[in-house]
Amino acid sequence: MAFDYIACALALRKKEALLRERVLITSSTPSTMTVAGREYINFASNDYLGLAATSTLAHSSATLGSKSSALVTGYHASHAELERFLCQTLGYDACLLFTSGFSANSSVLKTLMSAPDSEIFQDKLNHASLIDGGLAAKAAMTRFHHNDMNHLRAKLEKSKANNKLIVSEGVFSMDGDLAPIDALAELAKSHDAWLMIDDAHGFGVLGKNGLGSCFVDGNAIRPELLIITFGKAVGSSGAALLCSTAVKDFMLQFNRDYIYSTSMSPMVAHSTLIAVQSLVAANAAREKLAHNIALFRHLASEAKLALMNSDTAIQPLIIGDADTTLLVSQQLKTAGFWVGAIRPPTVPVNTARLRITLTAAHSDEQIVALVDQLKRTL
Repeated sequence: MAFDYIACALALRKKEALLRERVLITSSTPSTMTVAGREYINFASNDYLGLAATSTLAHSSATLGSKSSALVTGYHASHAELERFLCQTLGYDACLLFTSGFSANSSVLKTLMSAPDSEIFQDKLNHASLIDGGLAAKAAMTRFHHNDMNHLRAKLEKSKANNKLIVSEGVFSMDGDLAPIDALAELAKSHDAWLMIDDAHGFGVLGKNGLGSCFVDGNAIRPELLIITFGKAVGSSGAALLCSTAVKDFMLQFNRDYIYSTSMSPMVAHSTLIAVQSLVAANAAREKLAHNIALFRHLASEAKLALMNSDTAIQPLIIGDADTTLLVSQQLKTAGFWVGAIRPPTVPVNTARLRITLTAAHSDEQIVALVDQLKRTL
């Protein structure tokens, strides 16, 4: 029977406790959300600084619709202003806006690495958008062990490719740890390679003025390609590629996702600009987030909870099998805490986990209550 694989695939996902479902959120605050009439403390949000609820559109003259692709009549003043501010702030010559981080990552990779004499070197734990982009590119793709610079060096030394691109997340979305960007940059330089960093979970949170993972510990590393997203700490939506003028021009000619997609809403671009401008000065919120991370890790250590080694807002707690992880997540929901249950194929088999995300909006009392409930549940 035609397309009978659909029902089979869904049945298998359900049997293996891997079926994904949406939930309808009817209202929310920076630290809570309401589902089916019940309010939960939200420990699953990527709104790290609690800015998503901020209204910035009261005095906007930008239109809701962009009306077309950016290469037709869809490139507006608010887009140019946002691009210009990002270039000035992050120290790049050029910028392109995308409607999502997934589109930015996947389309930039498959477009840039279109020459056959090319090779992509990806961290094993890179986001699905980066992997999809690599698979769609004409270049060969090589995976190196997570954050293992010796393994990456060996792969680079074996490569015969003329065009080599190293790709990594800045903050890994499921483990919460940081990439050694300084070491990646050194390897790229010594092997005549370019570096691409997806800083979706670092921009706005880490580094001086929240400029991201490339600006941690006094560094100012500018990879040839930097992807930042606006749906996490910025509290908006969309993404941007920071790059050279030549790369921007290449994308304008050959990036099919950018060329043939309706551009970002001018209203969203305007709102995002205001949010990013505020973000650079949001040191108090970053300090509160750092306090919350330290408090949670201290309490978790006292409770003997086996957290992964992460000093970022992403705090994974490995449970193991998917069934147990779902059960624990449901028990937390019963107690009023919303915590994401992350299962394969998002993470490797037998590493299903609670992905606890902390924000600047969480109170000490909410964090203490979560750890107390985790102790009772586990």
